[in-house]
Amino acid sequence: MNVPSFEKEKIERVIRSKGKITFKMSIELNLYLIKMIEINNGKIIIIDCKQRIGVFRNGQRLGKQKKRGKTMARSDLLIKLIKAGRNGDQILFRKTTEALIAEERAKQHNVLADKLQAQLNINGKASNNTTILMSDRMNNLLFEMNPQKTLKDMVLTKILEETCKELVEEHRRVDLLRSYNLEPRNRILLEGPPGNGKTTLAEALATSLMLPLFVVRYEGVIGTYLGETAVRLKRLFDYISTRKCVLFFDEFDTIGKERGDVHETGEIKRVVSSLLLQIDALPSHVVVITATNHPELLDRAVWRRFQIRLSLPKPTQAFIKEWLCRFEKRLPEPFEFAPTTLAQKLKGSNYSELEDFGLMVQRSYVLSLPEANMKAIVTRCLRQWEAKMKVSNNKKG
Repeated sequence: MNVPSFEKEKIERVIRSKGKITFKMSIELNLYLIKMIEINNGKIIIIDCKQRIGVFRNGQRLGKQKKRGKTMARSDLLIKLIKAGRNGDQILFRKTTEALIAEERAKQHNVLADKLQAQLNINGKASNNTTILMSDRMNNLLFEMNPQKTLKDMVLTKILEETCKELVEEHRRVDLLRSYNLEPRNRILLEGPPGNGKTTLAEALATSLMLPLFVVRYEGVIGTYLGETAVRLKRLFDYISTRKCVLFFDEFDTIGKERGDVHETGEIKRVVSSLLLQIDALPSHVVVITATNHPELLDRAVWRRFQIRLSLPKPTQAFIKEWLCRFEKRLPEPFEFAPTTLAQKLKGSNYSELEDFGLMVQRSYVLSLPEANMKAIVTRCLRQWEAKMKVSNNKKG
């Protein structure tokens, strides 16, 4: 965006009328025309984003200056960076670089910020030094999970599958969206009974987005002293906001409880307020995913913070059949049972229990080699599974 000629003339008249450059004057001008004035060694420099327009000293125009590219990073950060390199201080080096990344992102210099971030990582994975520094500073607040699952590994409803694919597409084509002044969605809330794929879906999304997955440790975040939890949350979000990653809150109702609950203390209400503000402030390159088994416990203000809200129900018999057909392809031999028959026998199971059953069959097959009989193995595993489910149902009753 170019500065209109009448704006330039007005700025030049103000500078000439002052006759002397003062810091106060630069503030007045800056308020009038944001990011258009800077002081450099006693000179007033009128700038238009990245392009310098004119240089004045004591009201006299000095002529046009050559374009000098992006605005310089803060001098104190550069000094710290050099000091860290001279002394071999890896922790200071890491902190300073993170501060530079955060500052560049705040200026919307995302390409430069990404390049700086890339220098701290090798092929998208932290180097050995980075892992040590992560352990030293943040291991009590979160840990990095190596995602293995993909969306193709999951049996999803049509609406779930479409929503996940759209989210991945938005982040892959983020430059196109930003050219239209749009940002990709980055806040997802998952709810549903335990064992039905909420954590697996978070892992699969991280794999599809090709981003590291960080999981919040509640035992490290929640403190015993007044205000301690909010401080730790602030430190966690400050750390994570400089990274392109997926941040996962499992059992989100632990920290996102309803503030109107009369049994809760004022501290948890302050924590929820702080948490919601931190989530709102996250840049779109951080994808935050929360999961809960108890949506009724969440604060009402939590729901509107999330652009995507998905429910993961228990699988129907048709979905169990689909899951068994996919798992069968991982085995050296078929189940020797019709998928419909097996699905009927496993009716009522969640995906976690189905995974346990499949792995039970797989282990038994390997241990029975070279004379493995798949039909006998599956029959035995079904008997064991039925006994296990009977115990679980008795405990629930």
